[in-house]
Parts: sequence; structure tokens; C-alpha cells
Amino acid sequence: MGRRAKMVEKIKKLMEIHDRIRNIGICAHIDHGKTTLSDNLLAGAGMISKELAGEQLALDFDEEEAARGITIYAANVSMVHEYEGKEYLINLIDTPGHVDFGGDVTRAMRAIDGTIVVVCAVEGVMPQTETVLRQALKEKVKPVLFINKVDRLINELKLTPEELMNRFTKIINDVNKLILKMAPEEFRDKWIVNVTDGSVAFGSAYYNWAISVPFMKKKGVSFKDIIKYCEEDRQRELAEKAPLHEVILDMVIKHLPDPPTAQKYRIPNIWKGDLNSEIGKAMVNCDPDGPLAGIVTKIIMDKHAGAVAACRLFSGRVKQGDELYLVGIKQKARAQQVAIFMGAERIQVQSVSAGNICAISGLKEASAGETICKPDCIIDPPFESITHVSEPVITVAIEAKNTKDLPKLIEVLRQIAREDNTVRVEINEETGEHLISGMGELHIEVITKTKIGRDAGIEVEVGEPIVVYRETVTGKSPVIESKSPNKHNKLYFVVEPLDEGVLQAYKEGKIKDEDFKKRTTPEVEKVLVEAGMDKEEAKRVMSIYGGNMFINMTRGIIQLDEARELLIEGFKEAMKSGPLAAEKCLGVKVKLVDAVFHEDAIHRGPSQLIPAVRWGIREAMMQAKPVLLEPIQKVFINTPQDYMGDAMREISNRRGQILDIEQEGDMTIIKAKVPVAEMFGFASAIRGATQGRCLWSIEFAGFEKVPNELQDKVIREIRERKGLKVE
Repeated sequence: MGRRAKMVEKIKKLMEIHDRIRNIGICAHIDHGKTTLSDNLLAGAGMISKELAGEQLALDFDEEEAARGITIYAANVSMVHEYEGKEYLINLIDTPGHVDFGGDVTRAMRAIDGTIVVVCAVEGVMPQTETVLRQALKEKVKPVLFINKVDRLINELKLTPEELMNRFTKIINDVNKLILKMAPEEFRDKWIVNVTDGSVAFGSAYYNWAISVPFMKKKGVSFKDIIKYCEEDRQRELAEKAPLHEVILDMVIKHLPDPPTAQKYRIPNIWKGDLNSEIGKAMVNCDPDGPLAGIVTKIIMDKHAGAVAACRLFSGRVKQGDELYLVGIKQKARAQQVAIFMGAERIQVQSVSAGNICAISGLKEASAGETICKPDCIIDPPFESITHVSEPVITVAIEAKNTKDLPKLIEVLRQIAREDNTVRVEINEETGEHLISGMGELHIEVITKTKIGRDAGIEVEVGEPIVVYRETVTGKSPVIESKSPNKHNKLYFVVEPLDEGVLQAYKEGKIKDEDFKKRTTPEVEKVLVEAGMDKEEAKRVMSIYGGNMFINMTRGIIQLDEARELLIEGFKEAMKSGPLAAEKCLGVKVKLVDAVFHEDAIHRGPSQLIPAVRWGIREAMMQAKPVLLEPIQKVFINTPQDYMGDAMREISNRRGQILDIEQEGDMTIIKAKVPVAEMFGFASAIRGATQGRCLWSIEFAGFEKVPNELQDKVIREIRERKGLKVE
């Protein structure tokens, strides 16, 4: 039996010993060394050659990733590591660091229980480090820290031992500040990372060595030895003495939780059902013999197998040929194949039990975030939807060069939307125009060139990127009367801005999109009142949708319950297309203050009530001082002091606002915010301004009002582009 076959046999055995499983991720800022670290862990586990580790980038197996030298898609792999005489199964997911692919990070966090946060010793904690750590902690994923590229501090920056310690202390303190600020309350003190207990490791992923305090004690290697090996260019020897995979995987096994431990606190966080029900208990206890419950965290397209779903199972087991039920789309599907991940390959197995990450083919209609179970034991409610820190801010129109490719293009676009729920796809089958919205220029480019061009073989024309705006109101409207087309129903609306605290609670995920049957649920009502909403209004919410709220302030209207669904439908339609430029609305509070319905239900159907709601809200918004909001990005620039002025000029030329300037040695760190509309071409401009000497990154910072002097111009441009009437 070959080495690989032995590894597969071990994995199959360990999959059933749940306290010996670790589901982990690697997350970091772009270029801090995640994929190089993954490579070395694979090499240590005997899955790729040690000589190539760090250069092979085995988990960047997509051509586009290899060409760009960055990770675009989260990649999964399973491996075995021995610790204190026992073997453990480690299911690893390497995630992207680029802000445009943050959606992949979020989905990966749902699948794992612990994460290695990689921080570059030279650059320190960067904006994207904070973003990925926030995502992890929100999903109750426990972190450990690996400080990478230590060799550069010794050989390039020539830091003294004292300066080295100061640098490490600062990085550890910065990470712990973030953990204390963002971790769930019950874990704040327990999850901070600590050098002495070994939840922090130092090393060089490129040169394949690492060190931690427990390892130093065990092997008698000191920090002086490390400095000596680096200075004498003997890092290959050092890798023999202190192999990276051993130090890191020891840290993972000792400090990160197994599935039975993690699911006790993670399940209540991601599932809002009854924890004392059969399925609730099975998930909390990671019971392989309980009813099946799992979540699809990623869809991978395979030329031979079609759509392959990466799933984390929380209870029960999946066998080849099982009939499954997809809760979100209410459809049955059959598991044609069940497999485990080995990087670019998948190894077929007969069955996979709770606590594992597996690949299931045959779930054609599944999308990322879908809840899976068996048809005879349906999970209700499904798992909480996977929410993202960022939102799509850039849209492009694409059309097929050959009309014969149109049906295929529509299918591919639908598939992309299923694979990645940070992509929004709108298909206009009449005009043949298709709009794709994504996180940034690179995100869109990868979708259009790789997914549509290379993978699907469809030639497309891609339009100029368009910025996604929002509409809101800044004042309170008078009571607006709206009649249905047949004049038999009258609705009365007042529109005003949504309370600031409530909108903030929505952005933080404390309240989510939801329709209410009779009145607001007590949990949501409590959050709304705590966020500053009037108690009476908080009780009477009909619908929360896209950061807007519909409230029923009427009393004693008998037909209202029958009309409720249609009123909510009309409200949602109004929020999808604001009155200024047909952009989505944000932060709008709509109150239904009175209504007169026709007694006969036939006269208050969808064709009467939906237009009445839509028109009434639109008219009320027009009288509540409507404004356009534009997406804003935070920009972080690290530049030598000599180029600080040029970098700042680049920001101010783009309607940017400098938020903070810090000095670190001879480097200047500029923090600013800039409208997305002004960020096109920023990459080449900032490189030119600083002669390629700067490092920069961006993150989504929400929506802000378009300056007054630009409102009319921007609205006119959007209306012209959409073919709407321009006054």
C-alpha cells in the first residue's frame, strides 16, 4: 500500500473519532503567507514534496490564482498529524486575503471551529487581518496566532533581540486588542493568545521553520539559536530542527477545539431552533447517529461531476446514494458521490459522519449557505444565513458576443450566483443585458474572465464598471393617501429615516431581513427598543428588508391580516427601486397609518394593492427629502515618508478624506475614506505616485450621502443610463 493510500485509510478511521478531529482555517491579510504556510503543512503531512513546499502553492490550483500569485478561492484539504503519541485528522481550509474575495472567507468560517491567524512580522496587523478575525469571531471560531516572515526582521531589517521582542509584543497586543473588542463575551478572556501557553508561534513559512515556547522547552532550541541560524544563512538546517508543520499542528491540536466541544457553543450561534429538540440535541452533541444536519459552505464546479457541494456536517451522516432535502429551496436531491478533500483531488468514501467537512456531488440546485437534512426529518428553521461584512459595490453589464451562447450564459450566471452569494446577478431576458454586481474590480474581472470566459468558454462583451448606489430620506413626509387602480382601496403612509441605532443593529447582524405574521417577535422587539426605537413602533413591525422597515400603525382594521402579504410585497418592490434613480433603498422607515379596504376580497387582490403600496411609498419618499447615498471604501496606505505627500494628493484628488496618519519608523500609514466611484484605476495611480514603494489595501465602509453639489448630476447620469425619464 502506497503512502497516499495509507493516509486515506488513516483519514477514514479518524473521521469516526470525533475528539481527534480539528476543522481549521488559515486567514490573514493579502500576501502575509497563508498559502505558503498551507503548502508546508501539506509537505509535513507527506502530501507534496518538501522541496517544492512554499513554491508549489498546492492550494492555489486554479490557473488564475497561479497567474496572479494570490488566493482567490478557499481550498480544502484533509491530513493526519501525530501529537503526543496519538494521530489526529486535520481538515484545513486556506482562505483568500484580498478584500474582493471576502465572501469566500465568510463561508469558510461557517465550516471550521478554529483558525490560524497569520500576521507578517514586517507589516504587522493590517486592515484585512482585522476583517477576517472579525468574521471568525462572529462565527465563534477560536483563533491562534502565527507570526510569519521572522527571518526578514533578522536578515533584512537587522533588528536586535530586544527590538525583535518589542515587535512581537506589539503584534500580539494588537491581535489581543481585536479579540477583546470583537470576541463573544463568554470567550473574551479565554481566547486571547499567549506566548507562554504556546497559542502563539513564530517562524518563516517560506523557509519551513517555526518555534513556540512549548517547542523550545521540548527540543531545547532557544531564540538565540534562531537568530544565529538566520544570520548564518542556515535556515534549511533550522527547518530540520524546528519543522514548521510540527510546531503549527501541535499548536492547532492543543489549542483549537474538536467538533463535540465547539458545537456546544457554535450551534446556538448559527441555529435559532429548539436546542432541546431531537435535532437540536444531536447537533449540540455532534451525534453521528442523530438526524442529518449540515450546511453547504461552498459550491465547486467540476468538469466531470458538475456542481460539488462542500459541506460541514453537524449531526448524522451522509452515505453515497442518500436522498437529501435542501431546506432553503425546498427540494430533494440525491448524494451521487460522497468524498473527502485532498487539495485539487477528492477521494471517494462510503459515508461521512458529523463533525467532518466533506464533498457531495449531485446537489445541482444547492447554493452556498444551504441547509441540508433528510426528507423525513426537516430542520426548521434552517441555519442562519451566512452574512458578509462587505456588500457588492460595483456592477458591470455583460452580453454574449454570439446570440447562440445566450441560454448557456444565463445558466452560467445562475450557477455563479449559487456558488458565491456575494455576487448579485440580474438577468433581463428581454434586452439580453445581464448585470453582475461584485465586491470590487478584481472580483468582477475574475468572474467575467475566468468563470465565464475560460471555464464556460463563452465570449462576452463587458461594459464599463458601474457603481451601486442607495437611496434614503432625510426628513419626515406628511400623510400620503394612495388609491388602488380601481379606486376601491385607500392606504395612508408616512415615511421617515430609520433610527440610526436600528440601522447600526441591522448592519451588525443583530436584526436580519424578516417578515412577521402578527407582530414583531419578542427577541427582535427587544433589540429594536435597545437600539432606540419607539416601543409602540417596535411591537408593530411587519417587515424588515434590505435595511428598511415597514410598520403597521393602524388599529382595528379587520381586512389588514388578509392583505398583509400583499402589503409587504408592495413595500419590498418599493424598496428595490427608489424614486430618485431606481436604486435600492437603505435606512427608510415606512409607516402604514390608516387604510380603507373594499369589503369584497376580489377587489383587493395583488393587482390592486401592490401598485397602491408602491406608489404611496414612492410619493411619500419624494416628500421626505430623498437623497442618494454612495458606497465608500476605507483606504489604508503604507508608504515611505518621502512619498507621503504624493499618496495624500492621490486621495484628495478622488474626493477622499484623510482620517488618520501614523508614523512607524521611516514608514507613514495613511488611513482615509474614498467614494468607490472615484476608486477606478487607483491601483496603477498609487503605484505611480509612490514609484511602487507603497503597500495599500481597502475595505468596505458603508454608504454615505453624495455631496449636495453632485446629487443632481449623479441622479441624471444614472437615469440616463437606465433609460428612465430625465426631468
